Amino acid sequence: MSTQVLTEQTFQRTVASGAIVLVDYWADWCGWCDRFAPIFEESSNQHRDIVHGTVDAEAETGLAAAAQITSLPTLQAFRGGLMVYSNPGFQTAAQLEDLIQQIMWLDMDAVRRELQEQIPGFTDPLADPAPTGPAPTAGLAAGGSAYGWPGLRLR
Repeated sequence: MSTQVLTEQTFQRTVASGAIVLVDYWADWCGWCDRFAPIFEESSNQHRDIVHGTVDAEAETGLAAAAQITSLPTLQAFRGGLMVYSNPGFQTAAQLEDLIQQIMWLDMDAVRRELQEQIPGFTDPLADPAPTGPAPTAGLAAGGSAYGWPGLRLR
């Protein structure tokens, strides 16, 4: 899978998909962005179950401003509709892979509890306000084959 260009019209829908979404903010004039682009593209090929989106900060100024982007490149990560990472600066392939593994292993229940404690009135953007039907039961987790023990690939 290649990277997806995100715009103000597609950003929210993509992030709200519930999947892991990585967003690379970049600009044509940014040398470090040029160096990071092939690393990000290769990651998108290795992790087909993760959305790799790009935002041209020069073309999408409103989106970059809303995300409070002050330095390029900046990488943001979302999981379950929540931002779980944001950091400016170049990352090596190894650093990006380590970040992806950390996001895959992230305990989202703990993240939601922490946000509820820190932000009065916090509501989960993907929460069903009126759940219907039987309660969820234990079983295999949804997601691609890369989810699980780090380095384990089920084929």
